[in-house]
Amino acid sequence: MKRLSVLAVVILMFLGQSSAQHTNNKNSEKMNYTAKTEHYTFELSDKVTRQKVTFKNRYGITLSGDLYIPKNNGSEPLAALAISGPFGAVKEQSSGLYANQMAERGFIALAFDPSYTGESGGEPRNIASSDINTEDFSAAVDFLGIQKNINRNKIGIIGICGFGGFALNATAIDKRIKAVVTTSMYDIPRASSKGYYDKVTLEERTKTLEQMSQQRWKDAETGVPAYGNCPNPDTLKGDEPQFVKDYFDYYKTKRGFHTRSVNSNAAWTLTNGFSLMNMPILSYIKEISPRPILLIAGENAHSRYFSEDIYKMAAEPKELMIIPNAVHVDLYDKVDIIPFGKLETFFKDNLK
Repeated sequence: MKRLSVLAVVILMFLGQSSAQHTNNKNSEKMNYTAKTEHYTFELSDKVTRQKVTFKNRYGITLSGDLYIPKNNGSEPLAALAISGPFGAVKEQSSGLYANQMAERGFIALAFDPSYTGESGGEPRNIASSDINTEDFSAAVDFLGIQKNINRNKIGIIGICGFGGFALNATAIDKRIKAVVTTSMYDIPRASSKGYYDKVTLEERTKTLEQMSQQRWKDAETGVPAYGNCPNPDTLKGDEPQFVKDYFDYYKTKRGFHTRSVNSNAAWTLTNGFSLMNMPILSYIKEISPRPILLIAGENAHSRYFSEDIYKMAAEPKELMIIPNAVHVDLYDKVDIIPFGKLETFFKDNLK
């Protein structure tokens, strides 16, 4: 894989920038969904109910979520899970699928849109923050812990893709979280500032920061932020890295497309990387202990090394589970590959 092509992908996917002219991207594939359509990329289980909820984070941003509740759950308060990700996705995609599956297994599960994305509040739209996206998980725990049908001493979280990193970061600081699982985990601030496998040079990093710094003046002059291109192309040329093709297969086809998803149909601001490139996460990963960590990654995932590095850094109890032959996006929605039985056992053993 050519180094420059990978660097370009990183810059576009996380920082909102592209070597091409910066424009507001319009998805060229005309999917039959509108912003007002209630569309989910999976079927709701007949064993589960789903209800819309809202709650605020510590910064006053209203977050939007879907609460999945198992039917016939009895009178005792249940264990609960907060779930978010992938980075640039919405709750109607992978996180909702996970919540639906875990509710089938007896948990109350909250899938939520992070700040500034999806149906959640925050202006301008489509920006990410090391701090605020970590806080979003704690805000979800706030909400779950005050529900009468939830045992607040039995709350865990699941982070998918880039929200795996934020989930770990939240667990380190928020002692109410009793257990954490990540799937296809990314450390978004690390990837944004250093690139894949930390290969970005100081010269390349400086150039990117200079571009974003100048862009701030342009945004100040217009009064509105400029946006880049959609992180995923509308069509494939055929010579893209395999993981780009994998992302396309999920986000740009009926398999996973959603009109509110940045990765499907929108773009990050051109200054999105300002926080991500300057504020690393996971500095206190060892402080998750003695609470358990389960890291799940695909054998052939381009992101596998993030989970392996965290496994080395974290203190016990911890477990790294590698799914044979799986790539990064397989753990977004392939229910025959995602080890939901393992997740069920992990949380039932540790949320008690």
